[in-house]
Amino acid sequence: MTSRLVTRREALCAGVAAAAGVMLGGCSRPLPPTYGSVLRLADNFTYVAHRTLLPGESLVREYSRADLSSFPAVGTIDPASAKRTEVAETYRRWQAGGFGNWRLSVSGAVARPGAWSLQELKALPSRTQITKHTCEEGWTAIGEWTGVPLSRVLDAAGLQPSARFVTFKSLDRRYDSIDLLDALHPQTLLAYGMNGRDLPVAHGAPLRLRVERQIGYKSMKFLTEMIVTEHLDDGGDRGYPKNGWAWYTGI
Repeated sequence: MTSRLVTRREALCAGVAAAAGVMLGGCSRPLPPTYGSVLRLADNFTYVAHRTLLPGESLVREYSRADLSSFPAVGTIDPASAKRTEVAETYRRWQAGGFGNWRLSVSGAVARPGAWSLQELKALPSRTQITKHTCEEGWTAIGEWTGVPLSRVLDAAGLQPSARFVTFKSLDRRYDSIDLLDALHPQTLLAYGMNGRDLPVAHGAPLRLRVERQIGYKSMKFLTEMIVTEHLDDGGDRGYPKNGWAWYTGI
């Protein structure tokens, strides 16, 4: 018996239902563990409140090119200089090949798992948006991003009915996830361009995530892998919640 694929509307409804299930004592596991932190417990309450009370597809403000500002690069800014030999050598190899040998792996609860090249992603319909990046350090910047909506890649992969979250991994060993409401949001991009040019190395080349409705650190750089899951994977020792950061940072 073959399982049918989930429609985008069903996925969005399932995301809302999962959040509401927390308040109603549901048995699904849509929230990360708090690791004994009152702050993380408050983060989870904020997530449930946002998902049950706010419109799922409301758009963030978009700006004009006249509003573009300087945009600091934070976190890993050059994997080729990383202390981990494997990371540095892999990135140098990608750069030497013009990122033609880079791939984005897509797996998990999808009908068509596979690996996408940069050219294949660029062949999909693109979106360009100018949005404000809000950093947890207290600064903001406005940048222009060009890429493929994450929803198009998920549609091409074929979400299974059990899909609820998307986990991301990066070359510099970052590990994070978002729910399907944010994954299927029209402004959530897999970005390969910034300010009219190819994405700079310091900002995550060849591909980074843009989650415009959350704080900046949710927009992971140097993407290598996406895994669609039924249950939330907070990353454990490598994830944000256990290391003192919020999993959900809606703005």
